[in-house]
Amino acid sequence: MQSLHPKFRDCIAEPWPRALLVGAIVLGAALPLLVGACVTYGAGTDAALDSLLAPTTDFTKLEPGEAKPGGEATSRGSTDTPNAFSLSSGNMDFKRELDFKVGNGIFRKNWVSAPSSTDASDGLGPLFNSRACQNCHLKDGRGHPPLSSDVPDDSGSMLVRLSVPPTTDEDKALLDAHKVNSLPDPTYGGQLQDFSIQGIEAEGKLKIDYKERKVTLAGGEIVSLRVPIYSLTDLGYGPASPDIMISPRVAPQMIGLGLLEAVPEEQILANADADDANKDGISGKPNEVWSREQQKLMLGRFGWKAGIPTITQQAAEAFNGDIGLSTTMIPKGSGDCTEKEKECLDAPNGNSPKYQNVEVGDDLFNMVVFYSKNLAVPARRKADDPEILQGKQLFYQIGCIGCHKPKFMTGDAPGQPHLSHQLIYPYTDLLLHDMGEGLADNRPEGDATGNEWRTAPLWGIGLTGTVNGHTLFLHDGRARNITEAILWHGGEAQASRDKFAALSDADRARLVAFVNSL
Repeated sequence: MQSLHPKFRDCIAEPWPRALLVGAIVLGAALPLLVGACVTYGAGTDAALDSLLAPTTDFTKLEPGEAKPGGEATSRGSTDTPNAFSLSSGNMDFKRELDFKVGNGIFRKNWVSAPSSTDASDGLGPLFNSRACQNCHLKDGRGHPPLSSDVPDDSGSMLVRLSVPPTTDEDKALLDAHKVNSLPDPTYGGQLQDFSIQGIEAEGKLKIDYKERKVTLAGGEIVSLRVPIYSLTDLGYGPASPDIMISPRVAPQMIGLGLLEAVPEEQILANADADDANKDGISGKPNEVWSREQQKLMLGRFGWKAGIPTITQQAAEAFNGDIGLSTTMIPKGSGDCTEKEKECLDAPNGNSPKYQNVEVGDDLFNMVVFYSKNLAVPARRKADDPEILQGKQLFYQIGCIGCHKPKFMTGDAPGQPHLSHQLIYPYTDLLLHDMGEGLADNRPEGDATGNEWRTAPLWGIGLTGTVNGHTLFLHDGRARNITEAILWHGGEAQASRDKFAALSDADRARLVAFVNSL
């Protein structure tokens, strides 16, 4: 420590987040930025971090670390290939690469029904949406709705969440205690499974019809937004509840999840303003959800409505709901089958004493979790181009950063020092916001109302076409490009949406180019 700048020595001698600084010194990632902030503010460490994370006012050049949005964990591989989302954290210890590759293999594995001679791969279903994780998260990227109204989506990359309103005091107590985020349909459970193993009938299909709605922008450009109309068809087990609520959702991209999990809760909650006390029209709200791991309430970070607190729980719930596989966290071999689906409950499962009496034992499961935490964020493209920088300034000026907060500093990531103490640029606040009636699914989830959605991270969004072969955005893929996605914003984002629509053609193109550079 004697070799450090004397002002910095004095600063870290103060009783503020020493762990953050020590980790930064060890990894060397955020140290120069923290030194600068600390020297500027002396012992005021909260001010130092606030200064580091404050939105920039200088749009003539890149901010420190901005070209590498995942910090030192940013991918070191090429960004112009379909594998841009499938590379490991750039600063990960070489010894962990094998764990990453094994996790990738399990993530890509197609599961089969039980019983099977390959007992390490059996247990599929009996009802399911996909045979493999990779089939939902295409190339570790973004899913999509059916690309043609005449051809069903056989990729499993669009799911339908199901729930019903509470009708008993017990139901209301469960919701009030946050022990559950929603109540499943008595017949079809919490998710519609549109595939099944041999001899078992699938639950049904999602039918989508679109109608077009014209929007005129400044300068006379006309953009057509497609408005989806959803219905459930071919129901295999009788009628659903008359008051059933449905929420179609595409699988989100997987990059940077471990970094988002490592952001200290206090940084996220610092942006919360549920009652809009500062009267800026933005009312970011946390979703407080039940942790299966910790058996307590935690901040929700993952999922379209921030309904999941950790990547581990996200993986367990996806194995169970999407593929019908049991884990030690959710040891239900029949997946999402309900009591009214007796053939499904009675079908053989793959629970095995060799794998802790579940279908995905902890060894395999933990590799998938490690893989999910370490899918790297790609580096920015042409980030210092003058047109891109002008687009960034416009993005800030029209208020997009009210929800899409540019940056955070990660804290300690247990067991993963390479994800710790990184300055990251995800462009999200991980909070819930009212997005207006146009985007509402009218289905509550935990503290999220039917109008509220978690702010989606924007990093990597411009590579969607390269990785996934489409540019379909928002929770249900209704937007066919970035412009349409912005024009769908309402509620708290209405003012920014209107300012975007009022920009000149050239300025709108600059702003969209900036978003595509992320």
